[in-house]
Amino acid sequence: MKRDLLSFLFLLCFLSSCNSNDQPASKAENDIDAAREFIRSALDGKFDQARTYLLPDSSNIHYIDVAERNYEKADALTKDGYRSSSIRIYSPVKKVNDSTTIIIYSNSFKNDRDTLRVMNVKGQWLVDLKYLYEHDIDTMNLNNNTRDTLK
Repeated sequence: MKRDLLSFLFLLCFLSSCNSNDQPASKAENDIDAAREFIRSALDGKFDQARTYLLPDSSNIHYIDVAERNYEKADALTKDGYRSSSIRIYSPVKKVNDSTTIIIYSNSFKNDRDTLRVMNVKGQWLVDLKYLYEHDIDTMNLNNNTRDTLK
């Protein structure tokens, strides 16, 4: 009986450890932190980590899968450039409301401005990557020196 109980407890512990996810949920303290962590993870090629900061919907998953495939196809020099680059976040950071922020950023390797929307969903700051591809810059009412390259 004791042997069966010990076997059961061992099995229970084993199954619970197999079921745990190695990816921690996004622990960003604020919108800027979530964007920065997401961008840094992507630049470093750590797409599993970047996904923890991603708003999980089909469009976002598709876009990050495409980004990951493109990163994997890049040559070593390009990957090193991304990994060694710094992140630049431009002003103004537009607070749409208490739970949504628009951030224009670039990296020092490519220096192309892009735009992310960061949203607070159930107390967690997450990146809405599809905004990068689907937004209309003119609706943001920002001055001309902060335009991204997606006009």
